[in-house]
Amino acid sequence: MRKSQNILFILSIILFGFTLFTFIILPLKPVSIYTIAFISSSIMYLFITRQILKLKLPVRYFYALIGLSIIIKLAFIPLHPIGSDDYYRYVWDGKVQSNGINPYKYAPADTALKSLHSDILPKLINFPDMKTIYPPLSELIFRLSYLMYGESYIGVKIFLFFFDLISIWGILLILRKLNLPYQNVLIYSLCALPIFQYFIDAHLDGLGLPLFLFTIYFYLNKQKLFSLVFLAASICIKPLGMILIPIFFFNESGFKNKLKVVIIPAVLCLLMYLPYLFTGSPFQALMQFTEHWTFNGIIFSVLDMFFKNNQHTRLICGIIFIILYLPVILSRKDLITKIFLSIFLLFICSPVVHPWYLGWLAVLLPFIPRWSGITYVSLISLTSFTILNYLLNGIWKEYTPVLILEYIPVLILFAFELLSLRKKQYRYSRIK
Repeated sequence: MRKSQNILFILSIILFGFTLFTFIILPLKPVSIYTIAFISSSIMYLFITRQILKLKLPVRYFYALIGLSIIIKLAFIPLHPIGSDDYYRYVWDGKVQSNGINPYKYAPADTALKSLHSDILPKLINFPDMKTIYPPLSELIFRLSYLMYGESYIGVKIFLFFFDLISIWGILLILRKLNLPYQNVLIYSLCALPIFQYFIDAHLDGLGLPLFLFTIYFYLNKQKLFSLVFLAASICIKPLGMILIPIFFFNESGFKNKLKVVIIPAVLCLLMYLPYLFTGSPFQALMQFTEHWTFNGIIFSVLDMFFKNNQHTRLICGIIFIILYLPVILSRKDLITKIFLSIFLLFICSPVVHPWYLGWLAVLLPFIPRWSGITYVSLISLTSFTILNYLLNGIWKEYTPVLILEYIPVLILFAFELLSLRKKQYRYSRIK
């Protein structure tokens, strides 16, 4: 037992050491190092997670590993984002707001904002002719970040760091509530995906995760009002939290309680959008995104080979998701399982699945450590080949072999898990 524990500890040190020091020692372009380190550490994460699930760690090992995860996240805060330039939009939105302008009113390239132009903004923003897509709570954080650090990604990363600490706290609270091993928090804190996507590339999803977790925690604790308030806040970072509303709705008894699940988040979200509605178009960019953007969606990619029509394929993917989603939310499964399956199926059916999206799945793995999910958050690192090609050659291209290598193991594991669950349920019904 002690030997296995030592192996886990050594593997963890190798993971973090390799991830940190490859950016210093390898004589390659940053994006090449990023690709090597992201894929390697993600594969290593699979072995580390297996050890976490197999062993009972001594407390000193647990604290050492948590400490290592915090150190490496801190170490990456000064590092310039490599795999994404989204943070330029965050900084620009913060700058626009700090000058008293509605961020939803103008696209960055609009001549009305010419007085705000600098050497880097808005010329380095992607899609400068498109208005901002980000919800109002995200915009508030962008504004605070700009007021503190100006045209720098540091402010956003500092917010991400403190929000990540709150996420770890939220995971520990839920683990205690569910009587699960406290060491399961390492399944999230040692995961390569959040480290690369939030602490190197500064994606905003990390801001929504603690709000999402405390939505679940307060709901499990029967503190429904607090849960719905946090749910609204989560949605106003990223709309993915809306997937919880039908789950909560069907989980409640009585029309009044069901109505609260819908009305309270809707009213709170409306109040957060209200200051922007009369002088801007908060949903214009979101509509453009949902109509046209595609990347790394397995069902979408397969169907689009036959239909070759973006809109038709999106509609069919939406129908497939609803067909799969409804039996999940109407089933007798426990709340955490319903949430996990709903988010997993959403990503499988989605036309767009960027790596940072899967942080919303990664935070659930400590409670429901299914290998389909663990493998998914690891193998999505393979999509960094697209980033590598784009930054080196200026060509954005998805690779079919990457899609196959990423999704085939995930789908096989998912099917095996469903089959195993059905066998257990069948045996249980026979015993009864």
